[in-house]
Amino acid sequence: MSDEIKKLVGEALNEIIETAKSGGKKYRVGLMASGSEHGAEEIAKGAAMALANSSNVIPVLIGPKVKGYEDLEYIECVEADIPATLETCVKDGRVAGAVAMHFPFPLGVTTIGRVFTPGRGRPMILASTTGTSSTIRGEAMLRNAVYGIAVAKALGIKNPTVGVLNVDTAQPVFRALSRMKEKGYEITFGTSTRADGGSVLRGNDILTGAVDICVTDTLTGNVLVKMFSSFTTGGSYEANGWGYGPSCGEGWKNVVSIVSRASGAPVIANALSFTASVIAGNLPAKVAEELKAARKAGLDEEIEGLTPKAAQTEEEVKAPPAEPTDDELHGIDVLEIDNAVKVLWKEGIYAESAMGCTGPVIKMPARHMAKAAEILKSNGYL
Repeated sequence: MSDEIKKLVGEALNEIIETAKSGGKKYRVGLMASGSEHGAEEIAKGAAMALANSSNVIPVLIGPKVKGYEDLEYIECVEADIPATLETCVKDGRVAGAVAMHFPFPLGVTTIGRVFTPGRGRPMILASTTGTSSTIRGEAMLRNAVYGIAVAKALGIKNPTVGVLNVDTAQPVFRALSRMKEKGYEITFGTSTRADGGSVLRGNDILTGAVDICVTDTLTGNVLVKMFSSFTTGGSYEANGWGYGPSCGEGWKNVVSIVSRASGAPVIANALSFTASVIAGNLPAKVAEELKAARKAGLDEEIEGLTPKAAQTEEEVKAPPAEPTDDELHGIDVLEIDNAVKVLWKEGIYAESAMGCTGPVIKMPARHMAKAAEILKSNGYL
């Protein structure tokens, strides 16, 4: 037997032994080792908590080693290279997924968060919390419902209850989901705790955790995570919950979860375990399965019905030849990001829409930034 084969056999046996000891498989989950408003020590403390208290995760810090936490596992790099290194490690499989404070998700990818509701002490999934599944509000919320169900099933919740938060477009989205249910899509609607019931939720219902999944738009979901996670601390320190959750999108194969720069060690620890749990539940496959079932029940037709006519008939514009994008332009509303990109295409500037944790961005070659800003300003986007 060659040394290489012996090494592989040894590694396999070690993995079997560790799995048996812990009661299940552990997943290597990358974690940005810098970027917190509370310092690198807070991040490392969260990793140590996850390693001590969660049976399913091996945190792998990406960045410089943190003093006092040198015994944790690291993929070392300088601080400036952390985002690129984390992205590379996810893509090449050195980690099974990641927890990040910033990740430039492409348009169409959103994160599904999870909060601890104080009224009855139960968890609730928020669909969604960062990124955006679509720039068209109705389509986004409809997709968020599908992705929320996928995350719940990846967590092992076989028949999650769903409600739609009473924000703009809630009623049309609920009607669309109801028609899909009639056509065979397996969705179980939860009920408001208020006397008049119904599956369109009030603020009271999200405090009591009336449903397993609360469907809303991303910006509202983002605000809710911040409020639920820091309501006991005055806002500067996110102490409760699981963070902003793992990424979901059509064709998206990676599991990258988001925490805030204000997230404390308990939230970071929970986010690591949450990420490992949905990796174990094969979240990308669950998303694909849910989309397939939803399409069979008329998802595309419902999306068309929720799309404003102006969006259906907008001008076709072709992108210029693709170029490497090494800079980002911020400050454009999420509902206008696609049209802003097309304005730049018309002027021969290659650009891509993306979504960072602070909002939408336009990625483009750095040499075009000044001209692009002028074009977008003159067209009313900045």
